Amino acid sequence: MKFEVDGTDRSAEPRAGQCLRTLLRETGSTTVKKGCDAGDCGACSVLLDGTPVHSCIVPAVRAEGRSVTTAAGLAPGDQLHPVQEALAEGFGFQCGFCTPGMSVTASTLGEADLGEFDKRMRGNLCRCTGYRPIREAICGSVRAGACAQTCATPKAADPEARATAQTVGNSVVPEAARRIVQGLEPFTFDLPPGHPGLDALTLRVVTSPHAHARILSIDTAEALAVPGVVQIFTHEDVPQLRYSSARHEHRTDDPDDTLLLDHVVRHVGQRVAAVVAETGEAADAARRLLRVEYELLPAVFDPEEARRPGAPLIHPDRTAQERVDEAARNVITSVHAGPDVAEALASSAATVSGTWQTARVTHAQLETHGSIGWLDDDGRLVIRSSTQVPFLARDEIARLFDLDRDRVRVLAARLGGGFGGKQEIFTEDLVALAVLRTGRPVAYEFSRTDEFQRAAVRHPMRVSVTLGADADGALTAMQLDVLSDTGAYGNHSRGVLFHSLAESTTIYRVPLRRLDAEVVYTNTVPSGAFRGYGLGQVILGVESAMDMLAEKLGLDPFELRRRNAIREGDDPGHDDLVWGSYGFDQCLDLAQDALRRGNGQAAPPGWLVGEGVAAAMIATMAPFGHIAHTTATLRADGTYLLRTGTAEFGNGTTTVLKQIAATDLSTSFERLELWNSDTDAVEHDTGAFASAGITVAGKALHAACQTLAMRMRERAAELTGSAPDGGELTADGVLTPTGLVTFAQLAAEENGGEITADGSELGARRSLAFNVHAVRLAVDPETGTVRILQSVHAADAGYVMNPAQCRGQIEGGVAQGLGSALYEEVTLDDEGRVANPVFRLYRVPQFADVPFTEVYFADTSDDLGPFGAKSMSESPYNPVAPAIGNAIARAIGSRPFEQPFSRDRVWRIANHARNTHEPVPEI
Repeated sequence: MKFEVDGTDRSAEPRAGQCLRTLLRETGSTTVKKGCDAGDCGACSVLLDGTPVHSCIVPAVRAEGRSVTTAAGLAPGDQLHPVQEALAEGFGFQCGFCTPGMSVTASTLGEADLGEFDKRMRGNLCRCTGYRPIREAICGSVRAGACAQTCATPKAADPEARATAQTVGNSVVPEAARRIVQGLEPFTFDLPPGHPGLDALTLRVVTSPHAHARILSIDTAEALAVPGVVQIFTHEDVPQLRYSSARHEHRTDDPDDTLLLDHVVRHVGQRVAAVVAETGEAADAARRLLRVEYELLPAVFDPEEARRPGAPLIHPDRTAQERVDEAARNVITSVHAGPDVAEALASSAATVSGTWQTARVTHAQLETHGSIGWLDDDGRLVIRSSTQVPFLARDEIARLFDLDRDRVRVLAARLGGGFGGKQEIFTEDLVALAVLRTGRPVAYEFSRTDEFQRAAVRHPMRVSVTLGADADGALTAMQLDVLSDTGAYGNHSRGVLFHSLAESTTIYRVPLRRLDAEVVYTNTVPSGAFRGYGLGQVILGVESAMDMLAEKLGLDPFELRRRNAIREGDDPGHDDLVWGSYGFDQCLDLAQDALRRGNGQAAPPGWLVGEGVAAAMIATMAPFGHIAHTTATLRADGTYLLRTGTAEFGNGTTTVLKQIAATDLSTSFERLELWNSDTDAVEHDTGAFASAGITVAGKALHAACQTLAMRMRERAAELTGSAPDGGELTADGVLTPTGLVTFAQLAAEENGGEITADGSELGARRSLAFNVHAVRLAVDPETGTVRILQSVHAADAGYVMNPAQCRGQIEGGVAQGLGSALYEEVTLDDEGRVANPVFRLYRVPQFADVPFTEVYFADTSDDLGPFGAKSMSESPYNPVAPAIGNAIARAIGSRPFEQPFSRDRVWRIANHARNTHEPVPEI
């Protein structure tokens, strides 16, 4: 079959049933990404004879004799299409995985299409940005007919000027921007020519159709006979060493309750066997021929029922030494802290109570989990993985297979999103097994359905809150009861539970707190790390109860929060927390002032209008140590090599790290090379989670660069006989009172022409950041539809290193919070099976769903963060749902207690209140 791709003739023979996406990738067009393979997300979009299509649902044979244009071919040579130029310069991406497909679809728009922009772009999803910069870039480009310079970095004329523009505090466009919009920035499975992974075997898994069963036998004979099948692994072929898929600095933070392959399955979709074959088709054929005999076991899907006497036990043999505290009750761990508050509540002038239920939410990052493994020339195991934690993954792989750590290397390319979901080892373990047993490269890539059925979801929680206050609104007591559902395995269960009860409760001055909480197993899809790490679930209850209390006392909800807010100097709740800065008061003022100003958006006639606010506090890194080792090296040619272990997945870390170095070393990006997310790069890095990119890795690199600058000045002083503090770093070397010392002179006699400095951060002290979200919304009582009229977010981010990127992080967090609040829910059927395991059945917010959010920054500078910065990746998500819930309650006069506040639920609540004049009973 002959066809054309980006102006070049190609010839290929598609396999029966093959789609155009896989054919394009197999013939070299890795610019076409895989996000869903169901025509739902648009990551694979191409032009077919000029018409945008989702190549994952176009049969490959339909390309015969036709022209295919990918993102790399929208403009000749290295040039960019005007819409690509606008997206690149306008920060119209974060992780960038959706961007090539977004560029392709947008390239077909004319000015007449802008009136139906949301409809024309609805087939392209973005999980990271919140859509605002994408919309502005595309619309600006289309209207101008050329590049729309929205939020672009000023072009500098010389290296010194560029260095000034690229220092901290500037909205520096990521260096990868041009490659990203063309699809040329490599992700996990985008391999260069000659890479050993190009000849990798394919790994597929056979999964359980049952929620709870014991495997009696597995017959592999027919499957092994399929041509191309190399090996099949069952529970009899794997190490009998238990572990957790969750990764933390301390591996004992999580229960050891998992085997690579187990003879007992505990949820629908759990892996039963792994097939390794020459091709995906052979592996799939073998999967269908594998014969598994099961003994069905009783299952439990409700967390309340799971901890009752007589409930089916899910991990009956696990012990407290394995961090499963009460296996006989399906309880992993519990918290019972604080005094009895019954008397204080009884004597309070006002009390409120409620019970809220949150849902399972999938991360929906567009790049699915996946790994490629091989043995290098020295026989060392190498795994290229879509992981946020390469060092922690390496350590556990080495433990599982009894290897020295230096015999395992884990590295990550750019990740297509994460949101906590890639703080796990979901694919690396099986890939390591297959590579070590076969001696050949092996690749294992999740499908989108795998992401729903076998990766982790956000912990669903039942949160009961009672608050008491005096007549002036001062809180007198707080009582919380939390039940967290970890699903079939305990990855992140303990940490999420403990964290959920932390800053969510200490944000306010409360003299008496009683906290009771448990996390339990059920025979459902496992839960795991998700943006906010448990805080958002409990914040929903606390902030909703605060709103109820404000109503009961007749107080403004902003004022109630001001009266009770934790203040600088108060006990922050943990020994390692310190007051590096304080911006809660500013955030409340900024959000309230914005709501008072309004934005001119009116509600449709007959719709009910309400306003809501919620606040959140979060520590700037994880507790108990979050470690980053970094190095900065001057080379004789005046370039610098920066080495760090942290990963880039749309958090903007790589750009900010270079901004730090450019500032400290008085240089430009052109002279900075960054080697990151590779266990060969540095000694150790805990990982890219808990918003640690700036506050941990950034602080460590800041220290390395400052030390390097000092050594360069000292060396220049030695060579010239001048004072060490008299030298100034320039683009050409160190300028001393006696003249310029070039880089070549500085490095000539030390360490083979290089000068290297180390920097580290151990996470011994943490600061606190604040976020306040406020909305004005309208509810249609006839349909339950909720429309956001005004969205406002105030953030205490400290010194803002890259304003455009930080704004994007906030907008993306708000959009994800909006999805959790109104649309997103992984649902289960009566047998524990995920009922909506594809995007078209699971509502990821589209362009039309996400309103413009006004973003305001508090004027603070943190004593702990580099240059005064704080983290701002997770925290914007946390207050969004309660703010929306509070606004809905004030609009319709009755409070929603079950999240998401979907249209059907809001309609039932509104009509119940309207017909009975009574609120809907809480859960």
